[in-house]
Amino acid sequence: MITLFKYDEDYNYVDGAGISIEEGEEIPEGYTDVRPPDGMYKRKFDPIKKVWYESATQEYIDSLQPLPSKPSDIELLGQTISTMKINTLKYNQKLITLEKEVSMLKSGGSS
Repeated sequence: MITLFKYDEDYNYVDGAGISIEEGEEIPEGYTDVRPPDGMYKRKFDPIKKVWYESATQEYIDSLQPLPSKPSDIELLGQTISTMKINTLKYNQKLITLEKEVSMLKSGGSS
């Protein structure tokens, strides 16, 4: 038995329409014994070269990709807390610097 793979009048692969024939039988019109490779989005057959190729545009392929998920409320809260911690550290550093400057001014010293 030989497995055949169907393509339509535009040579596009027809999923699930394959058939089997006995060895030695003639391959019917619209079928090939060349197995389409996995991993293609829109398989198209070239009957002259006897190969399948990708006919999907990059725009079509990109449209099939899942949209990035939005961060959850917990993730947003974590980001907010992280930002607040960073801002607090910066504020504390500025306070330390100001305290040193005030202390130096009070003591009459300069750097």
